[in-house]
Amino acid sequence: MIAANLLLVIMPNFGFVNWSIVVIYLIGMLLIGHLTGRKKTNAEGYFLGERSVPVWGVVLSTVAAILSAATFVGAPQKSFDGDLTYMVLNIGGFIAFGIVATVFIPKFYRAGTITIYGYLDQRFGESVRIATSGVFICGRVIASGVRLFFASVPICMLFYHDTAYSTGQAITAIVVLGALGVLYTVWGGIRAVIWTDSAQIIVVAGAALATIYLLFHSIPADHRSVSQVYHVLAAPGTGRPGHSKLMVFDTSWDLSREFTLWVALFANMPLQLAAYGTDHDMTQRMLTTKSAWRGGLSAILAQVVSMSVVSLFMIIGLLLYIYYKRPDVMGANAPHDAVEHSMQVYPQFLLNHLPMGIAGLAMAGLFAAAQGSTVSAVNAMASSAVSDLYWPIRKRMGLAVDAENTRTPRIAVALMGLTLILFAIMCVFLYDPNGKRSLLDFALGIMAFTASGMLAVFLTALLTKRGNFASVVGALITGAVVVALFQQPVLDHWSAWLGHRRVINSEWDMPIALIAAFLVCISGRPKPQELHSQVN
Repeated sequence: MIAANLLLVIMPNFGFVNWSIVVIYLIGMLLIGHLTGRKKTNAEGYFLGERSVPVWGVVLSTVAAILSAATFVGAPQKSFDGDLTYMVLNIGGFIAFGIVATVFIPKFYRAGTITIYGYLDQRFGESVRIATSGVFICGRVIASGVRLFFASVPICMLFYHDTAYSTGQAITAIVVLGALGVLYTVWGGIRAVIWTDSAQIIVVAGAALATIYLLFHSIPADHRSVSQVYHVLAAPGTGRPGHSKLMVFDTSWDLSREFTLWVALFANMPLQLAAYGTDHDMTQRMLTTKSAWRGGLSAILAQVVSMSVVSLFMIIGLLLYIYYKRPDVMGANAPHDAVEHSMQVYPQFLLNHLPMGIAGLAMAGLFAAAQGSTVSAVNAMASSAVSDLYWPIRKRMGLAVDAENTRTPRIAVALMGLTLILFAIMCVFLYDPNGKRSLLDFALGIMAFTASGMLAVFLTALLTKRGNFASVVGALITGAVVVALFQQPVLDHWSAWLGHRRVINSEWDMPIALIAAFLVCISGRPKPQELHSQVN
């Protein structure tokens, strides 16, 4: 293992066995990408896998895209700092996936286009297709760039054995992670994405299970039983004030609280609906199956599996709370390293306390979580850039479109990958590691800027006969502007104006922005020719 020996010389603290596991994982991903890229296909096959991918492959790949490094690091952070109320968002996710499976996917299949924005072309015209595709690419660069940046934090701790936040180290980690993922995506297209994702989610789940086992057995024997652990976590005040860390359902009507049942139903559900129904990064996988019902089934099953895997990381956060914050329970087994920032709690445990081999598996899981969401986004952006922007623009210029080879798609994947890496580097300078917002809060806030307007446009297209190019553009702008009004600095200004009393939380930006954007979108009256070209 020449590569492992080289890394051992550069970074000796992680150990040869651990580095060997990570290197084997990375070589395996590159090999899968190379093998899937050997099959001769055209541009549509490159982006949609000839619509022949089995449901189970789509399910695992979708879960891998959902569970980014933000989940790997951010979910343990949530339960370590607070409780399990973040899990209530899954209620909104189940509702959203049900709607996507029964309403969105069947119409996308009937449209027969490479991307979902081709459906908007048939509904509103080519100009709308170009506009929404441009918004999607911009929004996906932002959201996935943030995810790639998140992955750099624990990677830095591994590479440099240092818990301090370093700009230079983060940039290096971003370039390494991004370049490897883009390389095998260029080779194999969506098939490489799906099959590497499927392997990656198995690695991620295995790493989480191994961590839970070791954390549980690190607790002294007299406190190790499930009932004893439950008793420690269920004590009032261990989570938010007055509540235990096992609290899941918060039914408070206080709009300034995050992760209440009402946030899940009315705020997070539209966000999830936008993510899995109007963001081609997620829906592209559901279009690779043989039929619409298989695509819809894969969406519902993906939500079940992703909820299970997220639960594992939330359990890790609970056990890390006992490990680091309850010396009365840990006794002589209490760790000596202090947690400076909760964002680092899982990577720090991984680096300092996991035994040889298991630490390598866990780090391979982190690489998998980071690359799963990165390569998915790169492929989706490339497919939209080629089929929704490049080809229509060439046609308008009277130039021929070559859709029978994969040269243009591969170039697009490389360019989109470079763009994503550059934005992730920008995030290094934008994110405040000492701020009040957690990683997951930061990610969800970023997503809402484009999601509300895009969902308003698709709901108008799917459920009404209203809308035109002007109203679509107006809806996209309205959604972004309303979300901007709910960002932290603006909310702080509002609370100061109201006597420093927070009356609403930023999680409510999505439904309010969606309503405003939808009203703008349906205000447009379609042209007569557009009514006849609607996809039924």
